[in-house]
Amino acid sequence: MLHPVVSPIIALVAGILILVFPELLNFVVAIYLILMGLMGLLGIFF
Repeated sequence: MLHPVVSPIIALVAGILILVFPELLNFVVAIYLILMGLMGLLGIFF
């Protein structure tokens, strides 16, 4: 199991990337959703 701080760090980095590069919004959201879906299917929860 991963450390409980990992999920907020991922969200913070994604938010900063979206603020700095707004054109990345679609990619950041898509990657986040894919990662969360895979972790849910594999039983890895943050």
